[in-house]
Amino acid sequence: MLSTIADYTRLTKDMGKSLTQVATQPDVSRDTDYFLSHIGNVKTIDDFLKDYRLYSYAMKAYGLSDMAYAKAFMRKVLTEGIADNKTFANKLTDTRYRQFAAAFNFAALGDKATQTTAATTGTATQYVTQTMEEKAGDQNEGLRLALYFTRKASTITNSYQILADKAMTQVVQTALGLPSTISSADIDAQAKMITSKIKLTDFQDPAKVTKFVQRFAAMWDATQAQSDTSTNPALVLIGGAAPSIGMDTNVLTTLQNIKFNR
Repeated sequence: MLSTIADYTRLTKDMGKSLTQVATQPDVSRDTDYFLSHIGNVKTIDDFLKDYRLYSYAMKAYGLSDMAYAKAFMRKVLTEGIADNKTFANKLTDTRYRQFAAAFNFAALGDKATQTTAATTGTATQYVTQTMEEKAGDQNEGLRLALYFTRKASTITNSYQILADKAMTQVVQTALGLPSTISSADIDAQAKMITSKIKLTDFQDPAKVTKFVQRFAAMWDATQAQSDTSTNPALVLIGGAAPSIGMDTNVLTTLQNIKFNR
């Protein structure tokens, strides 16, 4: 049963409808209404950090919930802004901090920072998208990863950005049939391996991104189906060996049809 591919196709076939269904859920709607009605009153970074409900909403919107406790860190991100390539946010490999500082650009806009589209409806859209991905992950972690990678793919300009993001790393490793233990290798060696197997500019093409994510989804389902065996079906397939006993034939067919070209 290709649950990840089926669910991914269902959600992405009409993304607008999928997002609307999440946005209208009572808890999401309530939090969004609060954010949109109060964020405009925030005039300083201190104001922002003191209103935990607003701050945590914004952090979740940009996938930074696990860093909500690090207010000193985030203060530095917001204080320095993004105008200079030497600023704190611009030096971080993880682009989420730069995106956050761009959305709430206190460094450049001062007390008008929370009046922009990026800070208001843009952040609300990000929040709904992030929530949809998390809810998908409650049922199927592979689906969450697939949706996340689809959303972030166009921002990838080098392999180090992939390696700095655990979710993207997992997607790429799975799609390429690489064991997770490869993460213990030298970071430069990992980066070189990725660029030798993937043409990163392909991620600017939505059709190629979809094909890559479909490959990941098929590999994910295959590895989940084979979790009880000692042979990784993804590696078996990549190596051209015969499938191990118990491999779902539908999974095999899908994997064989989704050929990833360098």
